[in-house]
Amino acid sequence: MVEAFDLPERILMGAGPSEVPPSVLRVMSAPLVGHLDPYFLKIMDENQTLLRYVFNTKNEFAIPISGTGSAGMETALCNMLESGDGIIIGINGLFSMRMKDIAERCGAKVHVIEQQLGRVFEPEQVEEALKETGAKAVALVHAETSTGACQPLQDIGRIVREKDALFIVDAVTSLGGVPVDVDANYIDICYSATQKCLSVPPGLAPLTLNERALEALENRRTKVQSWYLDLNMLRNYWGDERTYHHTAPISMNYALNQGLKIVQEEGLEERYERHKRISDLMTEGLVEMGFGLFAQEGHRLPMLITVTMPPGVDADRTRLELLQRYNIEFAGGFGELKGKIWRIGLMGHSASEKNVYYALSAIKKVTRK
Repeated sequence: MVEAFDLPERILMGAGPSEVPPSVLRVMSAPLVGHLDPYFLKIMDENQTLLRYVFNTKNEFAIPISGTGSAGMETALCNMLESGDGIIIGINGLFSMRMKDIAERCGAKVHVIEQQLGRVFEPEQVEEALKETGAKAVALVHAETSTGACQPLQDIGRIVREKDALFIVDAVTSLGGVPVDVDANYIDICYSATQKCLSVPPGLAPLTLNERALEALENRRTKVQSWYLDLNMLRNYWGDERTYHHTAPISMNYALNQGLKIVQEEGLEERYERHKRISDLMTEGLVEMGFGLFAQEGHRLPMLITVTMPPGVDADRTRLELLQRYNIEFAGGFGELKGKIWRIGLMGHSASEKNVYYALSAIKKVTRK
């Protein structure tokens, strides 16, 4: 007889995945049906409607890509970009650097604007770059998971629209945690991931395109670089035709359906308020213990707190001790921030007073020796 996994029950307060509600885990064990079964087609329709709700958009096209958040990023870029197309990418963290890498692989001419890690872009930077380059698209990360910075979108989105460019936004960490508001922020292409504030296991990447983006897709001169991520074909599977493209991850779509219904039941505004309230509670406790706040003041993510260490506290050693002794997972820094910051996730189901009080108590014990 095959033995079951013997895994520890971690308290997931890192940069993702977040904790998953029991009801979401239960639906993942429901019997499988075929990916063209009438029951599953109903789930697909419901998931599209629920995604429009959480993206706060009237876009008809809203689907989950079969893959993680990075698949959503690659889908957005490789469908919108062809060889020689100009794109402005704002780089202020690891995931915007990943955007640049993908865009270059598409053969695009990448124009970079930069900000210090933890800081956000001003509308004037984007406007000036558009004047200089006449780029086809602008791509920004809304919630930079590597630094904890939250990028304001509306003024930049308005500028991009006025210049008749496409606005591509990474909402991997922000969707369901802070307002993304696709329509109000003039976003043309937006993608996310299931394992952050939606509190569904990793494996799907919610994506939405408006009519401007769909028109750009239809007017391509060449085939989309990726067969698997070609939205022209995926539209036929998720649309009325239901044309076979690939075998969709059935159980993950069950999970997404349940997770989005939980978001809808709580309400978006109430969910945003909970993330802020829990974040404020955690932040106050950390500051009292001597931790510093890393991201730019006024632009800090509520669901991903980035902190610098008090004097004498080793970031990596202490983080490992929290995991081994208390089953608390925090994330460390990337690149030049490695060993300098913690990234503390309070996303979705993980954003609870119980988790905050337990974590603060554990931090006091491991830092006061």
